[in-house]
Amino acid sequence: MKKILWTLLGCSVAFPVFAQDISLRHDLDGKALDTLATLVLRFNDGLKGKGRVVLQDARGLENRQVLPHLALLDPDDSMEIFGTRPRFRPLHELMRQGGQKLDTGQFYPQVVDAVDDASGRMQALPLALALPVLFTNRTAMSKAGLDPDQPITTWLDLQRVAGEIYDHGGKCPLTTVRFAWIHSENVSMQAGEPLVAKRGNAEQVLANGMVNVKHLALLASWQKSRYFHYSGPGREGNKRFLSGECAMLTGESSLFADARRAGLDFGISALPHYDDVYAPRPGDVLPDGAGLWVLAGHKKDDYKLVASFMSFLLRPEVQKEWVQATSYLPMTPGAMAGLRESGVPPHLIDAVQKRLAVPHKGSTRPKHGPLRDRLHEFIGEEVNFVWTSGRAAKEALDNAVRRVNEAIAPMLPAPKPAKPQGK
Repeated sequence: MKKILWTLLGCSVAFPVFAQDISLRHDLDGKALDTLATLVLRFNDGLKGKGRVVLQDARGLENRQVLPHLALLDPDDSMEIFGTRPRFRPLHELMRQGGQKLDTGQFYPQVVDAVDDASGRMQALPLALALPVLFTNRTAMSKAGLDPDQPITTWLDLQRVAGEIYDHGGKCPLTTVRFAWIHSENVSMQAGEPLVAKRGNAEQVLANGMVNVKHLALLASWQKSRYFHYSGPGREGNKRFLSGECAMLTGESSLFADARRAGLDFGISALPHYDDVYAPRPGDVLPDGAGLWVLAGHKKDDYKLVASFMSFLLRPEVQKEWVQATSYLPMTPGAMAGLRESGVPPHLIDAVQKRLAVPHKGSTRPKHGPLRDRLHEFIGEEVNFVWTSGRAAKEALDNAVRRVNEAIAPMLPAPKPAKPQGK
């Protein structure tokens, strides 16, 4: 594997520079990186020296401003990966111009919904998505006198369990990752409260609804009681759970593969929900995560090779291999077998399959772009004041909503002038 990685990193001292080098920036490690490197090498071998895809580890770059052709990332991480917010090329446009087929009908509807625009056109390849779930350390549960197999279905169930763990000496009963997605978007979705609404021709954020305020206030009370430990707005909490420091994690289903390799005795179950709201929809959670995004500003011939690489990744056998190794969500029904073979519990597989197949017509989830970028950024900033200065939950979310709506207002189309009234 080291030989594969050295080859893909394009070391000019040992290897020739090809006519077409297509750079792919990422922040993967472990099995996911090994698998991506193997797939890239297989694609490069098929080109027979006419070009190649070269992997770039975003964490080791001296100059992040030299933009790659491709990036496997969540756009939330753009500043960290690039040092800026670059312009992306829509996938549907790239594939059409590159002479490659892109049939959105082959994908699960909810997977498309995670990366499409308001018109349903795919903006990126949804290669590394996950669903929000609850991970539990079964050993920590047993030490607290709890039954590790007892379901935790609601947030109040989780409060009780966290309290027992803390009372029995657990220093970190619960942490989380990707706060805005899990604890804002998904909490709203489960309660049937849309996070985005149309006001005339414009979109406005509604992340300060009743359930969001209630939820953030509950987490703030847990933080004061030492039940909940905030690790940061991104994926900082993963290491704390995998190391055994924290007993529970609200996180991404794709962590399953890493947790198995870490040797943890763990459980994985559906994200808790509120059962005291009107018509709760606990299963209506939102797939999200990293997509393979195409960056603008490169040569036309380079984009033809990029389109070919996208088609390679869509091959059924390639999808299955990727999903089985990483436990990311399958993009298409044909790749679901890969998730089944990864060891994910059958009842969760069934739930994943059912959720991904739900039509996304009338979706109200925030789409990738300025609105979603600012929403996640400002929620991250405002909730930090809840943990550090005791700011009230409603004030924090009101501030986040105001800041988002003010930031996107200049980007919205001007309202059409009213037609003059006839006499």
